Amino acid sequence: MRFGLRLFLGYFLIVAVAGWFVLAIFTQEVKPGVRRATEGTLVDSANALAGVAAADIADGDIGNGRLARALRGPPRPPIGANISGIVKNNMEFRVYVTDARGVVIFDSSGRDLGRDYSRWNDVYRTLRGEYGARSTRSKPDDENSSVMHVAAPVRLDGRIVGVLTVSKPNVAMEPVIRRSERKIMLAGGALLGAALLIGAVMVWWINRSIRRLVGYAEAVAAGEPARLPRLGSPELDSLGQAVEAMRRKLEGKEYVQAYVHTLSHELKSPLAAIRGAGELLREDPPPETRRRFIDNILAQSLRMQQLIERLLWQARVESRLRPDAQALDWPALIAETVDGKALAAARRDVEFDCRLAPAALNGDRLLLAQALSNLLDNALEFSPPGGVIELSGAPEEGGYLLRVRDHGPGVPDYALERVFERFYSLPRPDSGKSTGLGLSLVREVAQLHGGRAELLNHADGGAEARLWLPAG
Repeated sequence: MRFGLRLFLGYFLIVAVAGWFVLAIFTQEVKPGVRRATEGTLVDSANALAGVAAADIADGDIGNGRLARALRGPPRPPIGANISGIVKNNMEFRVYVTDARGVVIFDSSGRDLGRDYSRWNDVYRTLRGEYGARSTRSKPDDENSSVMHVAAPVRLDGRIVGVLTVSKPNVAMEPVIRRSERKIMLAGGALLGAALLIGAVMVWWINRSIRRLVGYAEAVAAGEPARLPRLGSPELDSLGQAVEAMRRKLEGKEYVQAYVHTLSHELKSPLAAIRGAGELLREDPPPETRRRFIDNILAQSLRMQQLIERLLWQARVESRLRPDAQALDWPALIAETVDGKALAAARRDVEFDCRLAPAALNGDRLLLAQALSNLLDNALEFSPPGGVIELSGAPEEGGYLLRVRDHGPGVPDYALERVFERFYSLPRPDSGKSTGLGLSLVREVAQLHGGRAELLNHADGGAEARLWLPAG
């Protein structure tokens, strides 16, 4: 299972369990909470009505006194009270009064007058000066038929002469309870959905950062050029910096080993030629032979000088993390570089044919000029006398593609994949082997700018170098 999916499932499990516990606690507290609030209201009502009942008992007319008239009056129209969406039309409470013995002397419903209620908890405890209340089912087999009873003492001259009980069916509170539970569940569901959405966004963000880091590590492992991505998290940034530091150390070690090995190999031939010519010159050869040996020494010295200069350029490019970019008129820089090769082209009887569309790029002028120079040198060295080097450039794929085509022998198939390798060189028609660093530098410069370089055989003969750089 992928890391992002595991992370999301873990987050979902934590949120779901926590949400379930919270919702369960809330919903379990709704019914007791509503009933406690109702009980408090019944306590207030019972104590208020107990004062009226005391006056009626003192008058000896509890059956027809003010309490009876208020509760048994003529039929009332529907109340029509809209309580937060719940419509209440009728009074749903019952009032009964007992004497000091617990016998019912008044009942607003009229059904239990004269019955002995002295054993019911509300009457029994109240007559003893305690708080009396009970909840009893009106139908023993129906749990929804429970009725809440709350009592208050009826006092005359400080003595308890009776008990007044106010009762209310618990089913009357069910609409309020159901509505509250429904609201809690809806709010809980919305909260859970929002939490999951936030979690999904967070997991996506973390997963994207990890994918960027993995892509960077894979590119480094494959030896491809890669820039350390912005990961947007201090911890992931630290991890990325650690990977980048490790890459630099490993690359530096391999870089030095490869350079020392290849440089020693490349310098061996010119040094051997110089040494051989020097030993022969000590034997005092004829002037003609002496000149030939001296020319050989100069040629090999020039080759070593070019090799060292190219190595310095290569090291300068490879040590940079990003180019010193500035706005450039790319076709103008190409034309300027071509003009700089006019003398070398004239010596070889080669002409340039430039067809460049206008374009503006951002890049390191010095490095790009050197890369262009190397491309033109490579084309000149393989162009036959009287040949033409064709340069064409146009916007393509969100950037600018420059094509440099010569009419030489082309590139052998076995060398197409290696021409951009450091120190790899093909024999020139008239100058032999080169340093093998020209095209390698071109690719390094292109990759440093986020572009690419390639060398192909043209369908109509000759080779075609392509340099693509991104716009902006």
